[in-house]
Amino acid sequence: MTLKSKTAVVTGSTSGIGLSIARAFAKEGASIVLNGFGAPEEVEKARKAIESEFGVKAIHSAADMTKPEEIAGMIRLAEETFGSVDILVNNAGIQFVSPIENFPVEKWDQIIAINLSSAFHAIRAALPGMKARKWGRIINTASAHSLVASPFKSAYVAAKHGIAGLTKTAALETATFGITVNCISPGYVWTPLVEKQIPDTMKARNMTKEQVINDVLLEAQPTKQFVTTEQVAALAVFLCTDAASQITGANLSMDGGWTAE
Repeated sequence: MTLKSKTAVVTGSTSGIGLSIARAFAKEGASIVLNGFGAPEEVEKARKAIESEFGVKAIHSAADMTKPEEIAGMIRLAEETFGSVDILVNNAGIQFVSPIENFPVEKWDQIIAINLSSAFHAIRAALPGMKARKWGRIINTASAHSLVASPFKSAYVAAKHGIAGLTKTAALETATFGITVNCISPGYVWTPLVEKQIPDTMKARNMTKEQVINDVLLEAQPTKQFVTTEQVAALAVFLCTDAASQITGANLSMDGGWTAE
């Protein structure tokens, strides 16, 4: 139980990578703040499962990641409930696939807000407490798209490149406070987000589902396998250990060799 007495806030954690990370932290003894949308009964089921399986306390914040005041409120709620925010995982993300000239402006604004600006607002709110306690772990879920681009994903690629830059800046500002700031850049992980973009990609590229999976998604990954949410979660847990205390400002690829090419 390496994270007993720590509190972790994980955004976008009602499914996919975020939920796996929250569960992995809970397994190590951390109190959990879940965040994200979803059917209330599904969210409650996930929250209760964390409490009963791991014997920790878990709460849910419905903070909207496009609203700075709600993000600050989520950090405040965590501090008031548990006394601190020790670990912050900025994981909330959405995707939209379209050529730039047809890309809806409101989709661009929404993706930048949720995938990039929300991380800034959460870090800004959590840092004073972390600095005061001289300990903190900030982990941003980036993407292979923080390092390379793909067509038709202008907003997502821009946001993830931004996350990599924000990570480095925050790491430099907090380096003497016992705080580390890193981002994990997975390749294609089999999540609801990836599953949902398949129909759009089928349309944009005039392909079948099998062609999209094999010729677009896994084409990029030399291992020809999806990354699992559990693998990403295990790396997030490691980054919170003492063994990782000198890893800060890093962009850690977990992409089956995609960005090595």
